[in-house]
Amino acid sequence: MPPLIAHIVYALDTGGLENGLVNIINRMPSDQFRHMVICLTTSGKFSERIQKPDVPVIELNKSPGHDLGSYKRLWQVLRQYRPDIVHSRNLAALEAQLVTLGLPGTKRIHGEHGRDMSDLDGSNWKYTLFRSLTRPLIDHYIAVSEDLKSWLLDRVGVNPLKIRQIYNGVDLTKFTNQTNVRSNHIPPSLSDEHNLVIGTVGRLTPVKDQQGLLDAVALLLKLNPSLVDRLQVLIVGDGALRNALELHAKKLGLSEQVWFVGDREDVPQLLQCMDIFVLPSLAEGISNTLLEAMACSLPVVATRVGGTPEIITDGEQGLLVEPQNPDALVRALLQLLTDEALRKQYGSSGRKKVERSFNWESTVSNYADVYLGVLSGQTQRAMERHS
Repeated sequence: MPPLIAHIVYALDTGGLENGLVNIINRMPSDQFRHMVICLTTSGKFSERIQKPDVPVIELNKSPGHDLGSYKRLWQVLRQYRPDIVHSRNLAALEAQLVTLGLPGTKRIHGEHGRDMSDLDGSNWKYTLFRSLTRPLIDHYIAVSEDLKSWLLDRVGVNPLKIRQIYNGVDLTKFTNQTNVRSNHIPPSLSDEHNLVIGTVGRLTPVKDQQGLLDAVALLLKLNPSLVDRLQVLIVGDGALRNALELHAKKLGLSEQVWFVGDREDVPQLLQCMDIFVLPSLAEGISNTLLEAMACSLPVVATRVGGTPEIITDGEQGLLVEPQNPDALVRALLQLLTDEALRKQYGSSGRKKVERSFNWESTVSNYADVYLGVLSGQTQRAMERHS
């Protein structure tokens, strides 16, 4: 029977981490590994994207704070299924690795996928101390960007032999460049081919800074009134800030320009409705939606944070700006809005880069290599040789 991997996440809801997990499960050969997903809280609708019928998705319904009962439930689940590997992702799930100490022979892998508002640069001393204390428990680490890999090495002190950097992939058949799709996916009032549509895709949370995008759009229209009747903004995604963002857009006088799309199943088509993709985040690991936008041949304006500069070379696939700098964001947007040839040039370059460096076949193969290496003890033997 193939080895069983228990993937532990905080929740299985809309997000890049979750998208990557689902793709790895769906695309990894069933005769190579079995999978299960343990959600510390809840699974959400995203679990429906798992295509394999034999993947248990278990919810522990953890309460906020230190819910000791949830760790007891986790122990019961792990003891029942006896996974060969427990693969946790991000800080909230790292705590769950402590429960695996009572499972002899179980290997432990931890993935770092990005940061949130409470620790944008990874410098929080309490979090760093906890990660450092749990280092001996983890057999191998996976970082989704070189930025996160360097941080694990330099800040957390992880042995370089225990880290593998693996980029996420993109479905290049699903995310592609098609024309004449606007009328089928956005309201008639927005679908005029003469309109210029900028958009973003992501959870509506502070770290994604959609508010900063709204502020920049308001400033852009104030400085360039001629764009008022042509510029449209699509904000795709949902989250705790939706009501606040809608009120902020109304306060800025953008109700006619901005459409809050919510969570949608037709994200590839919505991307194809855009002329420019914007990623205004305060922090990022490697943004899946950024890669998907590039696969759709969209030029990009993004903040220079986290792993984004590893994807976007400023002046080749798009333009990079500093976070929380509306003036710089306005200048970048205006440059692309007024230069159709430049938009096409950047979009073509982005598509070629994704085709060359970001495909799911390589991603899944690299994850399988890590799993097999940990199970065979290759990592431990390599460390012993270099000690």
